[in-house]
Amino acid sequence: MNIFKAMRPSGVYPSVMDMPWDKLKGEGIDVALLDFDNTLGPDRAHEPDEYSFKCIRMLQDLGIRPCLVSNAKSSRSEGIARILDIPCVTYAKKPKPDGVLDALSLMGCDKTAAVMVGDQVFTDVMAGNFAGCRSFLVEKYQKHEIWYVAIKRPFEKIVRLIAKF
Repeated sequence: MNIFKAMRPSGVYPSVMDMPWDKLKGEGIDVALLDFDNTLGPDRAHEPDEYSFKCIRMLQDLGIRPCLVSNAKSSRSEGIARILDIPCVTYAKKPKPDGVLDALSLMGCDKTAAVMVGDQVFTDVMAGNFAGCRSFLVEKYQKHEIWYVAIKRPFEKIVRLIAKF
């Protein structure tokens, strides 16, 4: 896959809650692969907040199975997933597709029936696209984020301006 195609999401939304999940379900989407930090909850949190639970309940009510796919260290990601009572792939190595492919296997799902959702172009969107899934970008959940993510944001902004998404 071309690197520029890999950076383009299938759609951009203000949040996970604002995505057209009904439409996606109607198109055969059965699994939502979700980043956690600044997508489903606060950056570097050790437990989910009310928004996290609300998103998971909404997906489950629609018959979409959520799975956490996180680059975070396994103990933190596993703890969050355990509290949310959802499957998890830790240390996903995004933008490599490995973690997404592991999540598809864990969920018993084909890439055409899953979407990857996250707040970063250079990790979440690219990993999903490299794995052959549709990928969606959501705006970051909160302003605060760890320094090594913050330094990538201006470059993401340039990509988004040039590609118009």
